[in-house]
Amino acid sequence: MQHPETPATTGPSGTSDATGQWFTSHTSRRWWFDSGARALDFAYTGAMGNNPAWEKLHTPGDLASWLDERFDASDGTVTERDLTDARGLREAIASIASALSVDATPDPQQIDVINLFAATPDVPPRLAGGGMKAGRTTVRTGQALSTMAREAVFLFGAEQHERIRECAADDCALVFYDESRSNNRRWCSMQRCGNRAKVRSHRARNAAR
Repeated sequence: MQHPETPATTGPSGTSDATGQWFTSHTSRRWWFDSGARALDFAYTGAMGNNPAWEKLHTPGDLASWLDERFDASDGTVTERDLTDARGLREAIASIASALSVDATPDPQQIDVINLFAATPDVPPRLAGGGMKAGRTTVRTGQALSTMAREAVFLFGAEQHERIRECAADDCALVFYDESRSNNRRWCSMQRCGNRAKVRSHRARNAAR
């Protein structure tokens, strides 16, 4: 996980390793939620969370800005068709993540959507230090969507899907990927639900005394 004030690093596919984004609660309070994976961050641009205020992709320009923050050398070209495609992929990721977080069976049609996107060309990996630039050096929107679809294939696969889980708070259903080595993440955010749980536990102990 990476806090927004921490400089982003670049991954093997020319993509940012930084995850997470700011949200606004129903009480207009801003808070930072790191879903643990870029594909889930993408789902939380509007397809997950049941909060209309979290919708980020109103226009092609909104999608271009979001991708630019997460893909090195994004070309910034996004059409209305790209936006429609992105929303379709986003919905599929959200649907499957929500199902897996409660041990339900994902919708096969949504699985097909992710597989279709994953079958298209993604952002190719590049080894730094060479003197030649092979192939295209900018990232097109379709490549970015394919890369996130392939990440979703990894996240939702048999070896990882148990790390897709809901926040442990009774009044929160946010879904995240537990990327911790110990695989013991419980809260969507320690600053949000984690602290609230600590306060409730402290009050309960005091009441018991």
